[in-house]
Amino acid sequence: MSDYVLIFQGGSMPETEEAQKAVMDAWTAWFTSIGGAVKDPGNPFTPGAAKTISADGAVSDGGLGAASGYTILSADSLDEAVTLAKDCPVLAGGASIAVHETFDVM
Repeated sequence: MSDYVLIFQGGSMPETEEAQKAVMDAWTAWFTSIGGAVKDPGNPFTPGAAKTISADGAVSDGGLGAASGYTILSADSLDEAVTLAKDCPVLAGGASIAVHETFDVM
């Protein structure tokens, strides 16, 4: 079993309290449906609150790409992680998901 980081890009935040509740209910249902595969439910990223540090130590405003949040799952394969990610509620808000396998080095 390996860990997979789902990196969300784009999407939108619901504007009304009712829509926000519906989205949170969808996340709760998704997390419940995939159960033990959820290693870290993650969080959205604060728009515009990012810095990038280059190899020479220079710091610039902005992050790497347009990432808007993350979740970490455990799965038996990349294909299984992708299958689990296909039902993620972030997709309903117009976002896309990049799925990256991680590996232990320490």
